[in-house]
Amino acid sequence: MADHDHHGHDHRHDAGHGHSHGHGHGHHHAPADFGRAFAIGIALNVGFVVVEAGFGFVANSVALLADAGHNLSDVLGLAIAWGGVALGKTPPSKRFTYGLRGSSILAALANALLLLVALGAIVLEAVQRFGQPATVAGPTVAIVAAIGIVVNLATALLFARGRKGDINIRGAFLHMAGDAAVSAGVVAAGLVIWQTGIGWIDPVVSLAIAAIIFWQTWGLLREAIEMSLNAVPRGIDFDAVGAALCMLPGVIDTHDLHIWSMSTTETVLTAHLLMPAGHPGDAFLAEAQAMLRDRFGIDHATLQIEIDPTCYCSLQATDKV
Repeated sequence: MADHDHHGHDHRHDAGHGHSHGHGHGHHHAPADFGRAFAIGIALNVGFVVVEAGFGFVANSVALLADAGHNLSDVLGLAIAWGGVALGKTPPSKRFTYGLRGSSILAALANALLLLVALGAIVLEAVQRFGQPATVAGPTVAIVAAIGIVVNLATALLFARGRKGDINIRGAFLHMAGDAAVSAGVVAAGLVIWQTGIGWIDPVVSLAIAAIIFWQTWGLLREAIEMSLNAVPRGIDFDAVGAALCMLPGVIDTHDLHIWSMSTTETVLTAHLLMPAGHPGDAFLAEAQAMLRDRFGIDHATLQIEIDPTCYCSLQATDKV
């Protein structure tokens, strides 16, 4: 897909000032296609929900039925993340000039909120169990919960390799890894209660797991909100980018520098470069874009060249940070 570097800033400067536009260098850290992983993950979890609910009815286990309901939130979480990836591939239009790449950010935000709701349900159930001592987990409950560990862990591993570079994939990974931990806690607590008869172990384990998942989810939510607000992506030093641009040959100053996330994997930059020696040509712009891509992982760079240092840029005073 060719780069579309049109953006919403209204730069009222001399028409002769050049803008660099994308040179189709591709996205070196573009997301791998996780469509197959999402399909397998959703199929596994839908199958497990049906089996778990069935055993819940047969064994008359409220715990299994509640866990089946909770696992349905995983299916929803995976579907949201998959939808974000799929919508992100929508080609640009005159209305959405970047396509719908920001859908992955919305999906990560929705998944973080969904995770917090699921955590609230776990905490509420755990608190209620303090007042109502848990019954010993029977063999059926323990076996089905153990199967849940395998299903959730297997699904989480499908997304493990993508969780570092894409917070949307990380949301899917956290959903599944968190549920594997909850299922493991259910089995472990059940076995300890069975041996000792101490009923409060189960809710304590649930609360401990919920605290760990909350810590990870909070990071996901915070990063998704930052992306939604066009913050400079984590891992990119704003000052270092500005300094690197000023060190380009012929550049004496830069202003109106903006860096933000177009999607959960692609970064955009716009900047004005003051170059009194005159417009350096397309080769300079291509080299500048290559430097930004290779050093900072910035895919889409739009650079405006300004030649006359005495001509005041109306946006120069608005970018003070």
